Amino acid sequence: MILNASKIKTILKTLRERYPVVKTQLDHETPFQLLIATIMSAQCTDIQVNKVSKKLFEKYPDPEGLAQAPLNGIKQIIYSTGFYNNKAKNIKACAFAVLNDYQAKVPDDLTKLTALPGVGRKTANVVLSAAFGHQTIVVDTHVLRISRRLGLTKSRDPVKIEYELMEIIPKTSWSDLSLQLIYFGREICDAKKPRCEKCPLFKICPTRGKG
Repeated sequence: MILNASKIKTILKTLRERYPVVKTQLDHETPFQLLIATIMSAQCTDIQVNKVSKKLFEKYPDPEGLAQAPLNGIKQIIYSTGFYNNKAKNIKACAFAVLNDYQAKVPDDLTKLTALPGVGRKTANVVLSAAFGHQTIVVDTHVLRISRRLGLTKSRDPVKIEYELMEIIPKTSWSDLSLQLIYFGREICDAKKPRCEKCPLFKICPTRGKG
């Protein structure tokens, strides 16, 4: 353990008080739509993904629709999310797999989810948490950066960070903490210019003022 238990409790309490209600910012109506939106969110903002997913799901709202959609049609819709060629291929292949392997129902299982095209641990954990209510640690760029800055980990590997956080954070706080750190990263702990002067964790942060 890098930080002592008292400091970890302070971090959890402070973030919980600042962000008492947290949820994924990706718009969706079904687990499948969340899955596809999360695939699109790689290297793209949630705001932009929501603009694109609205158009995508109006035309192709379910696995059957996306599995049968022309690849170029998907590319045209998701172009602005970046890396659209690979994303479109993965989206279509993922929809096909969900439709044929799981009777159009997104599996509620990490191993099965990560076996789907375009789905890594981060995407799978987002779906398990937001769609199925599981407690998971989602390590995105915010969680990776802030966990290191706060001294919760020294690793740069997302999977190692996930497991390290699971060891020191109570399971009941996993999902909320992931989202709270994302909110915190957007508001205070910016990648390039952290607002340390406004940080409620300044006094216990081992990298305070260093960025």
